Amino acid sequence: MLRILYFAWLRDRLGRSGETLPLPQGAHNVQDLIAVLRARGGEYAAIFARPELIRVAVNQSFATIAAPIAAHDEIAFFPPVTGG
Repeated sequence: MLRILYFAWLRDRLGRSGETLPLPQGAHNVQDLIAVLRARGGEYAAIFARPELIRVAVNQSFATIAAPIAAHDEIAFFPPVTGG
């Protein structure tokens, strides 16, 4: 099962901090997973409509949307971090 975590405004908009789901058929990388999540519609479609505005980590390491994923990975989605 994939463990998906949502942080900051993503968590707020979805009303959940995370979820688990089986690796979707045909999902080989983060971009594929984003397409599956976006296809759910509603807030998922709105959040993932512009994936360039979201950062991702795979197994607690920063990654790109081209990063491969496997069945037992942890995928975290969060907004860009800004300093101050």
